[in-house]
Amino acid sequence: MVEKEAKKGLIVFQDRSIRRLWHDEQWFYSVVDIVDVLSESDNPTTYWRVLKHREPQLVTICNGLKMPAEDGKLRYTDCVNTKNAFRLIQSIPSKKAEPFKMWLAQVGKERIEEIENPELAQDRVKDYYELKGYPKDWIDKRLRGIAIRQDLTEEWKSRGIQEEKDFAILTNEISKATFGKTVGEYKQFKRLKKPNQNLRDHMTDWELILTMFGEKATSDITIAKDAKGFPQLKHTAKEGGDIAKNARKELEQKIGKSVVSNENYLRLTEKKKKQIEEKNKS
Repeated sequence: MVEKEAKKGLIVFQDRSIRRLWHDEQWFYSVVDIVDVLSESDNPTTYWRVLKHREPQLVTICNGLKMPAEDGKLRYTDCVNTKNAFRLIQSIPSKKAEPFKMWLAQVGKERIEEIENPELAQDRVKDYYELKGYPKDWIDKRLRGIAIRQDLTEEWKSRGIQEEKDFAILTNEISKATFGKTVGEYKQFKRLKKPNQNLRDHMTDWELILTMFGEKATSDITIAKDAKGFPQLKHTAKEGGDIAKNARKELEQKIGKSVVSNENYLRLTEKKKKQIEEKNKS
């Protein structure tokens, strides 16, 4: 859908600019700009007004956010997040929108297949990481980490955690105890600039292993203590992270260096490849 990134606050969509805004931990896109690209209408504002009248439920998926208008001033604009942008696209009868509708149908088909056979989801994730250049041993650790994380999340849900912010706080408790940094601080440490970049996709082997260790320990301690409710779960999250921290410190003492790295794994892999290539040349 997005061909390339443009300047801050804009994306280029089929050679047309769409305004966007980072709000509430996700991207929101201007509805009128999306309509302008896909509807082929001479007046996208009027087209959107008619579309809202025809399908009133579309109003419920929009947020009114201030974005720069043509006169340069900030004005309230109907906006949708990524999920609701796809919902909007489904309502626009346009040849330009047809490829996206077909893509959505394919994604829906794959999702149903994955629910019926979870191994397919794992295979697709594995293919995704292979295409990005990650080595097999790293991918195996990443997939195992995803499974451990899912188990922990389900455990938290069954013990009273529902709010997204509470999941984030508990995750930060484990991360802070294990590495001395919250997830946000760790992202800054690794110089990750895009808000939607996943920290774990930029972890080295040991960082992934210790993350798994902390989350698995948290899960087992939570079950053993039958912890319930946010205060108790916050305490067991720190306990799980502390166990991983002790393992990290003992390892660092033995190897004489920190395993907390500001490098991301792909960059380290590229360095290794260059070193091997240079060695082979000599």
